[in-house]
Amino acid sequence: MANPSGSSQGEVLFYLHCAGCHLNGGNIIRRRKTLKLAALERNGIVSSEAIAQIARQGIGRMSGYGDVLGPDGDRIVAEWIWQQAQKAWIQG
Repeated sequence: MANPSGSSQGEVLFYLHCAGCHLNGGNIIRRRKTLKLAALERNGIVSSEAIAQIARQGIGRMSGYGDVLGPDGDRIVAEWIWQQAQKAWIQG
């Protein structure tokens, strides 16, 4: 289900809950576990659905944020992250 405001809602969720560790798609804790397209692909994360699952359930040292992100928040933020990765995290 497409949501015209999904991108901006995804951006808000990202900056509220993800940017502390993943600012501009990076990773301040584990440098090779970024949200950059090459790193996502290298780690077998090749879709927004895969990102949503990680956002919801967590992976490795990262806790899941399903409760914090709210209903469909995992999917919304994941779609925004996937779009940013496709654009090399260049805004605009």
